[in-house]
Amino acid sequence: MKLKMLFLCLVSLVFNSVMGATVGSAVGINPTTGAIGANVIAAVGGALNMMPTGVVRSGVLTEVWTGELIKYLRRGLEATFLDGIPDASSLANNDVIHLVDVGVDPDVLINNTTYPIELQNLTDTDKTISLDKFQSKVTPITDDELYALSYDKMTRVKESHGNAINDAKFTKAAHALCAASNTATTPVLVTTGARDADTGRLKMTVQDVINMKRAMDKLKVPSKNRRLVLCTDHVNDLLETSQAFKEQYNINRADGTVGRLFGFDIYEFANNPLYTTAGNKKNLGVAASTGEFQCSFAFYTPRMFKCTGSTKMYYSEASQDPEYQRNKINFRHYFICMPKKADAGVVMRSGYQAAA
Repeated sequence: MKLKMLFLCLVSLVFNSVMGATVGSAVGINPTTGAIGANVIAAVGGALNMMPTGVVRSGVLTEVWTGELIKYLRRGLEATFLDGIPDASSLANNDVIHLVDVGVDPDVLINNTTYPIELQNLTDTDKTISLDKFQSKVTPITDDELYALSYDKMTRVKESHGNAINDAKFTKAAHALCAASNTATTPVLVTTGARDADTGRLKMTVQDVINMKRAMDKLKVPSKNRRLVLCTDHVNDLLETSQAFKEQYNINRADGTVGRLFGFDIYEFANNPLYTTAGNKKNLGVAASTGEFQCSFAFYTPRMFKCTGSTKMYYSEASQDPEYQRNKINFRHYFICMPKKADAGVVMRSGYQAAA
């Protein structure tokens, strides 16, 4: 029993030291100081959990791993179609954000000669938005694994959960940035290219991209900060027909972008929303039926917003699971990305022609 306790103490000391040094280096603290600090935190936590005096708890430092996941998720936003969208995270409170809709802008008189100038009220509306909640499923890690493997196991688990949450965040964001259907202020256009013999899908053409630009122009969207997010089908269509697009695609893939064409900063994303043949956006997670394909979409970045809320790690130790002797870990994360107002975006869905 004493040998086991000693072993657990040594495991905790090594783990906490490695993590403390890593986090310390990341935030500009001397690694040695970080290692000592991590073990102090663990020791205090152990005391609060009624462990014997002087014994460092054998569990992981959830505060450290939560911080590491937050940094990982933050890095996941870089060089993606969400990069550069205004961040309203500082306005979030209890994973809820309040936005003010100021309605229409005031009219402007030019060379006016009539007085008094007419009054025009601007009605402000408070919009309360709850952030989306993302929860990863629980991953079990047995004590046997922790004893037999290096600490890279925990790092891999953390990265797997971070990747899964980021994938869900981007998919939800893309869905929210696309209009539900075609309206005067939320155009949903249809591709006009050749029919794909296998699927009946009408391919995207360069003219379709120009049509998206024209629709943005009609909405009086400023020419700067326009972003186009292409689905993989439309990327392949343009690679087949546009040499200029192909050259930019081959050059710029290293930084996460595709290139720039007709005033759009172009990105590629594999999980864009699906649209029905009637032009309606399908609910998130619903599979495509015949004639239904992913869309591409364009938006004006200053008219959108993103907001990151709280992140929490849930962890139970193997000592609390005598039957299976396994540790359990998962994360909960709050995030949202959506338009401030739906009047500065365009969707291009693929048309469909059934076989003759």
